Amino acid sequence: MSFLKSLFGGRKPAEDRPPAETGRIEHNGFVIIARPYKVGGEYQTAGLITREIGGVLREHGFVRAERHGTLEAAGDYSLTKGRQIVDQLGERLFD
Repeated sequence: MSFLKSLFGGRKPAEDRPPAETGRIEHNGFVIIARPYKVGGEYQTAGLITREIGGVLREHGFVRAERHGTLEAAGDYSLTKGRQIVDQLGERLFD
């Protein structure tokens, strides 16, 4: 039955699925989560930066122009970009 579902559109294409977490690190009190997603045959650099401030969890999503051939490469680069954003903006990220 699952074969017929996939044959007749029972599964969503990768582009329609929400991004999956591929990595997570803590950096200077922030949590950076890599969430690259598939676009065409490549993976888009994307992620989420979170920090608890005054008992409230604050979040900031980011997407960058860079695309990669593998999910692993996109995830690694997303963590690198997240660290760069935190280093440049710090808590101003949530203003």
